[in-house]
Amino acid sequence: MSYNVSPVGFVRSCFKEKFAIPRQPQLAPAARGVLELVAPFDKGEAVQGLEQVSHVWLLFLFHQALEDKPRLKVRPPRLGGNTSMGVFATRATHRPNGIGQSVVKLDNVEAGRLWISGIDLLDGTPVLDIKPYVPYADIIDTATNDVASAAPQLIGVQWLKTALQQAQGHAQRLDEPLVELIEQCLAQDPRPAYQVPTSEREYGAQFWDVDVRWHYPEPGMICVLEVLPAQ
Repeated sequence: MSYNVSPVGFVRSCFKEKFAIPRQPQLAPAARGVLELVAPFDKGEAVQGLEQVSHVWLLFLFHQALEDKPRLKVRPPRLGGNTSMGVFATRATHRPNGIGQSVVKLDNVEAGRLWISGIDLLDGTPVLDIKPYVPYADIIDTATNDVASAAPQLIGVQWLKTALQQAQGHAQRLDEPLVELIEQCLAQDPRPAYQVPTSEREYGAQFWDVDVRWHYPEPGMICVLEVLPAQ
């Protein structure tokens, strides 16, 4: 038996490409976006009561990672990308039905729009459902996960003076916490764990409408080189 599902809305996100998106929600509180609901859910009735909720679960599609052939095993980035595990023991983007879930902070509620932060969602992500976070049911004090027992260790982020000035200027223009967003995302060390970067190699990612370039001047340290309008 097959089932058809349709999005209730789409996310307009600060993340314009997959690279440098935090691997879990809440790791970058400055990551913000808007969930724009579609008919018939774009009416005030559909979100009535959400103003009493601080966080929501979003069920969504990994729309840029959909696959025809299901994977039984995947290589989680958490394990360096070289170790295989059963797909159901991971939160890898390669899912049997392409479905992901994230708990995000609900900053504001309008008819047809939810303003959210702490997101790990790519721009254009289709959202299948929205559910309120229920602390007494969703927090399990005795829960364990030996694969991911703690948040990833952060690395240092420093700036060239010119890059920081560029970021501050774009932050003012966008009215977004761009400097904090860049620092919070890069501190997660977005490069594939199996790569050993040289100081000469540069990396880049787009946040909102700017391109951010950085390199690793030494192990365990990132230096932001420039923040320029995206081409």
